[in-house]
Amino acid sequence: MDKQIMHAVELAGFGGPQVLQLGQRPLPVAGMGELLIRVAASGINRPDVLQRKGHYAPPPGVSDLPGLEVAGEVVAGDEAAMAEAGISLGDRVCALLAGGGYAEYCVAPVVQCLPVPKGLDDVQAAALPETFFTVWSNVFERGRLQPGETLLIQGGSSGIGVAAIQLAKAWGARVIVTAGSDAKCADCLALGADHAINYRSQDFAEEVQRITEGRGVDVILDMVAGSYVAREVQSLAEEGRLVIIAVQGGIKAEFDAGLVLRRRLVVTGSTLRPRPVDFKGAIAKALRREVWPLIEAGKIKSVIHSSFPAAQAAQAHALMESSQHTGKIVLTW
Repeated sequence: MDKQIMHAVELAGFGGPQVLQLGQRPLPVAGMGELLIRVAASGINRPDVLQRKGHYAPPPGVSDLPGLEVAGEVVAGDEAAMAEAGISLGDRVCALLAGGGYAEYCVAPVVQCLPVPKGLDDVQAAALPETFFTVWSNVFERGRLQPGETLLIQGGSSGIGVAAIQLAKAWGARVIVTAGSDAKCADCLALGADHAINYRSQDFAEEVQRITEGRGVDVILDMVAGSYVAREVQSLAEEGRLVIIAVQGGIKAEFDAGLVLRRRLVVTGSTLRPRPVDFKGAIAKALRREVWPLIEAGKIKSVIHSSFPAAQAAQAHALMESSQHTGKIVLTW
């Protein structure tokens, strides 16, 4: 194959997993402040599924290929930016992208790249950026989780969930999770969660009140929204913070605003993909300083459910939509 042509997983249209097809694209070119990565593995995330369905377009100027995180080898780039970041040609890095990760090569802003933690392979490293950037930004920066506080994670067995469990426990917080089966609850407990609630057979708001003896939790990380918001507001302790990062349960919610006033609650949220490069770069620096040493020490691990060859991207997406997995799903090149 021509050296300037690469394989990539393209969208043949919007729809089910079958629209993901292996095709060919010109090699991308790294611009100012960017580097080019020969991709070994690409992480799969829920936003990729939304993009495939036509519900989450890439930001302006970003590749139309799905994929928000990769791991691989640096093969070219802005030498000055790389030198400032301490990155050299041939280094193994993992990177957060705004798109374009489902390909043999991709470009990434230098400041959004991190070294592959010692002891991790490329599949494990590719599963880190999107989830750890998201959890750090929302649980610790927006949610201000402190040691000794209690965090409720909606969807503890998801890629976001398994990262949040481990980070919160490393910070000295108490962790309650919800999950959709007893087996997934057991997986979350094995990762360090203090309590796991099967949301299919238990009311999480009632269980939170029981577990906390009526006090409530300090921070909630919510990927559901919709009808969950009312019960989450009820589940927050005084000065509690609800952080919404996805709306799988719908965009509309009714809740008791009086509770927000009386308990001085904060209801907030964010999306990461459209944020500026400098914002993401600041998160990368915090992760390098605070989290990467914990990964390299074995205190936090990359939780991989399964990996698929890139040509089987459709099967990988079908697995993600089945919600039968705990942890991350990754494509390999």
